[in-house]
Amino acid sequence: MNAVRGDGRRGAMAWLHRHPCWAFALLGLSFLVFGAGTVNLALLLQLNFKLWLDAGWQAAMDGALRQLLELLASGYAAMAAYIVFKCCERALVERLTRRGHQD
Repeated sequence: MNAVRGDGRRGAMAWLHRHPCWAFALLGLSFLVFGAGTVNLALLLQLNFKLWLDAGWQAAMDGALRQLLELLASGYAAMAAYIVFKCCERALVERLTRRGHQD
């Protein structure tokens, strides 16, 4: 598979492949950030939308708009942490499952 892709990996994935201990540490950290970012996100978004429906624009003036933007930012941060998690997972799985000892 490396012959098809070439051995000249660059960027973050190459770094993750060269440093499996750091990849594992980053995997754990990104897992925790993803979990913290999504723990009550769906419930809070649902309650925020319900507040908007019940109070209308008065809710926005009382802080619901700011809360909605913060919830959306939290969702995107959690998604970024998930992407980091998947990259670390891929690097570690490829390292553990490769057939030859090519470094």
